Amino acid sequence: MIASLLAIIGPLAALTLIVACRRTPAVFALGGALVVFGGAVGGLIDASAGGHASLAFAGMPDLPLRLQHDSLTAILSLTVATVALLVFVYAVGYMHAEPDKVRFFAEMSFFAAAMQGVVLAGDWILLLACWELIGLASYLLIGFWYERPLVPVAATRAFLTTRGADLGLYVAVFALVSTAGTSEVGQSVAANTGQFAIGMLLLLAAMGKSAQIPFHGWLQDAMLGPTPVSALLHSATLVAAGVILLIRSAPLFSAPMLTAVAAIGGLTILVTGVTALAQPDLKRMLAASTSSQLGFMLIGVGAGSPIAALVHLVAHAAMKAALFLGAGIFQHALDSTVFAELRGVGRAYPRVFILFALAGLALAGVPPLAGFWSKDPIEAATMESPLGAFLFPLALVGSLLTGAYVARALRLLWQGSAQRRPVPGMAWMLVGLAGVSLLATFLGPALVPTAEFVGGRLPTNVSSQLLGFGTAVFGLLAGWSGFTDRLAAPIASPAARGFRVGDGWIDVAVRPALALARAADRLDLSLYDTSVSAGRIGLGLATGPLARADALVERLVLAVGSDGLLLARASRRFDEVDLDGLIGQLVRATQLLGERVRRLQTGFVSRELLLAASGAAVILVLALAAR
Repeated sequence: MIASLLAIIGPLAALTLIVACRRTPAVFALGGALVVFGGAVGGLIDASAGGHASLAFAGMPDLPLRLQHDSLTAILSLTVATVALLVFVYAVGYMHAEPDKVRFFAEMSFFAAAMQGVVLAGDWILLLACWELIGLASYLLIGFWYERPLVPVAATRAFLTTRGADLGLYVAVFALVSTAGTSEVGQSVAANTGQFAIGMLLLLAAMGKSAQIPFHGWLQDAMLGPTPVSALLHSATLVAAGVILLIRSAPLFSAPMLTAVAAIGGLTILVTGVTALAQPDLKRMLAASTSSQLGFMLIGVGAGSPIAALVHLVAHAAMKAALFLGAGIFQHALDSTVFAELRGVGRAYPRVFILFALAGLALAGVPPLAGFWSKDPIEAATMESPLGAFLFPLALVGSLLTGAYVARALRLLWQGSAQRRPVPGMAWMLVGLAGVSLLATFLGPALVPTAEFVGGRLPTNVSSQLLGFGTAVFGLLAGWSGFTDRLAAPIASPAARGFRVGDGWIDVAVRPALALARAADRLDLSLYDTSVSAGRIGLGLATGPLARADALVERLVLAVGSDGLLLARASRRFDEVDLDGLIGQLVRATQLLGERVRRLQTGFVSRELLLAASGAAVILVLALAAR
């Protein structure tokens, strides 16, 4: 398990040193790549000895993060490490004159670390995190020359297209973990076998990352990045991640799901194969070829043989890396990737052309090169599949198209004449190119034991082998003779654009989303205008009749308040002066009356009887007078 940890720690350490020191970034990057390679080799040795381990460490509550070490992850890790090391060697020469080497090698190391995380992740949470990190790294690397026209657009398109498809993985992971109660990949897949919705969501994510129809348009625009980026992205990292996802989740897929996987792969083989055949640009041709070859891997999974898809993924990593690295040297030599401007470059650089041609013939399936060993199992699997009547012809047509566009490229690069120019950093580039080209040449016999090492068996069928080889040879002859150019002439223009289906994600999702956004914008502006109009009306009322009414009310209120204040003051004056004085006078009069009445009380009975009789007489007189 320690060896597998080195595969992630190595490039992360290199990234840290590059950013911290900012000197000799290529040295640190190569050192990190060597550590990754050593760790991957050590992991393979452990796995061959029966080693199977899982390292858990702190993550989310009840959902620890895991690194998985087994035969499958060991093979995938070694594939990524080997190709990355050789591409890094090549990049030292390719980026010889680049002023911003620090950023380039830092981002490349980050890319390699993230991809190792994808292949070694033992749980869905870590896999999802690393899945997003490789998307971020690819965005940074595709947009490395961001000051050049169209480069930021290409990087953004690649990022948004793959992010849109990644929604499928987010929802699938949520469903897998919720249903199984664990984020461990193997257990959650086993607990959700046959779940159609989850399978389709995983397929959606794989289609985006592996540039399958209708998402493959972004891959050709990604060619605006540096060639080492294209080589790594198209071989063992980003686009391979979708196929790796399907291989690791293959036990979940039921028959209807496998049919859908095969249908997507078959359609992609046809459309992108013809697209590659009509491309006027070498790197864009290789990009379309990548989608087509990944389609082969999908029909391998759909035919029920993920092991066949795995061995083609391993072989394709070497073949496609070699093709891109060769194209990069041609581009450096003539400052172009357009076929019309590259005519005769193969004659000017024969060693590069030979290495490029070996990888191309391997991709076409010529024995005994690696592609022959990796394509034949897929063709055999399609023939033996219940869907054989549908899948096997698709595989044969794919082989025909592969041979045709490879031979066409070789013909255009060889015929004509080009002036040989000195290429800075050629020695480094040749070492990297030679390494992957030799793998594409001699890797084939090792693919059978590779399948057995993982615990699978490669399908074999003599009939499919003969038919596949014959079809590939016919395609090579047709492409070299120029027959396919004449055949494809009527559809060359739409084919070069991907028949518009290359922009399928734009048509299916982006344009409707933009239309919805524009409609929402118009609604927002309408509401804004309505609000402004209402405000203006209100302001007019506020400064007109309402203002006058408000002033009148204000005056009335002030008048009432003023009158009330005067009344209050008068009331206070009456209360303090008049009322208090009146009460005082009444009190004094009462006191005076009481004093005078008291004088009448002398205490003598005779006197008081006299007063009583006098009073009675007075009352009687008054009563008689009143009558």
